[in-house]
Amino acid sequence: MRITIKYEASWRNSFLGGSNNEPLPKGGREFLGSMTALAKKNSEGHYANFIKREISHDTVMGVLNRLVGDQRKLYQSRQCANYFFADLEPHITFSDRQDRTKPINSEMVYIRNMTGNTDQNSFTGMIKANDPAFSESYSNAFWGVLTLGLEGLCQFINHADYQIDSAMQFDPISVLQQLESLNGLKAIDLTENVHLALEALQKMFPEVDYKTTDGKIKPIELYCSALYLQIHRLSQHHDLSQALSKSGGISGISKRGFTPKDFMDRYTTGNKKPIWGNPYLLKEKRKGEGEVTSLLTKANGTLDILLDIPEEKAKQLESMIEAAGVSSFYLGKKGLAYVDTLRL
Repeated sequence: MRITIKYEASWRNSFLGGSNNEPLPKGGREFLGSMTALAKKNSEGHYANFIKREISHDTVMGVLNRLVGDQRKLYQSRQCANYFFADLEPHITFSDRQDRTKPINSEMVYIRNMTGNTDQNSFTGMIKANDPAFSESYSNAFWGVLTLGLEGLCQFINHADYQIDSAMQFDPISVLQQLESLNGLKAIDLTENVHLALEALQKMFPEVDYKTTDGKIKPIELYCSALYLQIHRLSQHHDLSQALSKSGGISGISKRGFTPKDFMDRYTTGNKKPIWGNPYLLKEKRKGEGEVTSLLTKANGTLDILLDIPEEKAKQLESMIEAAGVSSFYLGKKGLAYVDTLRL
């Protein structure tokens, strides 16, 4: 028996983790189509979340079950005691022929955000510039840490009596801009003063794993830790409880870096800004090729399913397909597929 299926615009990528061959997790399959997820590398240095798909034996079995009116997951059908294809699967083969007049296309597709992720760099609502963190007598000495030059920063860290006298008026936006500016600084060498400052911070915060590479460290790690060092020093003379989070830290700022959306979440009247979606693409640098952009691919072609089964079973299958009356369906993910011919 031969079943010939024509298909167009069949998606050849997947943006869900897990598999259809296993029960659905309680929270659903993991969404892997966000820009952050696509840019992650696995332990082998590969972009594992940019998943390519081809027609497989499971795809063919899913199609056959769909044609006879069975819309359950394939693993559910296989577990059923009266699964029609139970003894037939080993005798089913297929061939997938791409349409040469309609080659595989790479298209820019916008994927809707299904997980409720929020924008890392945006916020909503009005800014609360009168928050105690910016309006108390100690505010300039506190945020003034971020205005120090690298040499001044090391002096501040290494000497407990170092006084900061900043004339700058701080508010959430100016602090965020200063943090982003510092975050853009390149890694610096561990000179004597920097090394002493890092040792002092490690002694003060032994739980922090400062990242040094080739004898260099990113200045933002020193600045963020220095803010926490200043909390310790100022708290000896001031009550900082209203300016800090419930855990005694700085919202959105850790001892090694910061997250804009979490920082601004405390100082705005609105909620975090949700991401409505993103283009499905992966940009990677390949040796000898430079930057390569991979998009979602769509294929057109013909799928021939060959069933080496007894004539009686073939006739029964034919009648089941005619009774179900499935006119069109997805092949894999999206696209359009339909039965072109069915021959015994």
